[in-house]
Amino acid sequence: MHMATTEIFLIAMLIIFSLPYLIWRVGQTDYYAPLVVVQIITGILLGPGILGRAYPEYYQFVFNPQVVQSLNGIAWWAVMIFVMIAGIELDLKKAWEHRRESSITAGLALGVPLVFGSIAALGLLGYAGWMGPKAQSWQFVLGVGMACAVTALPILILLMEKLEILRQPIGQRILRYASLDDIAIWGVLAVILLDWERMGRQLGFLLLFGVATILYRRLMQGLQERDRWYVAFIWLAACAFAADWAGLHYMVGAFLAGAVMDADWFNQQRMDFLRANVLMAVMPVFFLSTGLRTNWALGGSAVFLVAAVMLFASVAGKLTGIHIAGKILNWGPGEASIIGWLLQTKALIMIIFVNILLDKQIITSETFTALLLMAIGSTMLTVPVVYPKLQRVAQLIFKTS
Repeated sequence: MHMATTEIFLIAMLIIFSLPYLIWRVGQTDYYAPLVVVQIITGILLGPGILGRAYPEYYQFVFNPQVVQSLNGIAWWAVMIFVMIAGIELDLKKAWEHRRESSITAGLALGVPLVFGSIAALGLLGYAGWMGPKAQSWQFVLGVGMACAVTALPILILLMEKLEILRQPIGQRILRYASLDDIAIWGVLAVILLDWERMGRQLGFLLLFGVATILYRRLMQGLQERDRWYVAFIWLAACAFAADWAGLHYMVGAFLAGAVMDADWFNQQRMDFLRANVLMAVMPVFFLSTGLRTNWALGGSAVFLVAAVMLFASVAGKLTGIHIAGKILNWGPGEASIIGWLLQTKALIMIIFVNILLDKQIITSETFTALLLMAIGSTMLTVPVVYPKLQRVAQLIFKTS
């Protein structure tokens, strides 16, 4: 029976929204795997390496090139909005007020796992199939190392809400550390993506962006909030286009678009509502399209082994860095462990980061798959490890400013 592309697209959307929800709700996985994680895992299961291999005809029917292209368009816009919101919510004023503590902690939280991950990436250089065809060795090593160092700020917020510490002093401290690392992540990405052939374009983009930001901020300060939301989306599209045209990738533009906006321009409840609805209504499409990019060509055992090595580098590096910070800053018992485990959460931002590396052919789809598995493992560990630790030291932590 012949079906129109629209009908097949709607079948794909039905699968995307129903299957993860049923697994999450019926399986009651929320403690170990929040809905976001289940959606990512389902995307991998629906990808070419699993569903495509088991049922190739069905896979090619549902996820044909026309449908995949339509899904990708939704995913691009969804993730741009999500990254813009992450940029808006960066609280640099608070970080500046506590600059010594924040800079020491954020620096060690990012730097140590970056070193651990880069060492692991250096080991992969000796084997074919992991470094992308357009990458130089330093780009691959730095990219994989940074993937191990990333903290997923938006997912971190959701997990801390679940643990009921977001508004507590320790939760606000963790947000400061994660916000500084978020800026560093996008800065390193811009360095990795530097294109000497497009250097003129990239410099031109940065100069134009600086001037446009001054004018944009003046405009936004004079608008009512309802107009600010609409103008923000226009600004997002313009910044993403300009960054992509310059060779920096549209996601860098999306982050910059949000980073130059002030959070107090917008009602916090509406911001939370928008983020929650983007996560619910359109981000599942991004998770699916991410899963469709997984590849097991080098063998499942090799991919899982590399994922395990990267997970160890990520977790061990983050915990080591945070414990060093705790000793320097004289934190109380148990604080470093809780903060370290929360900051090692990967999920969305790391997946966005490695999607960009894959787009630019700095990593292969096999490396992408290993890093995706690492992100899932990292995020699934967070709540089960942190919750009992919080129960043991709750009274001490909540009294700490």
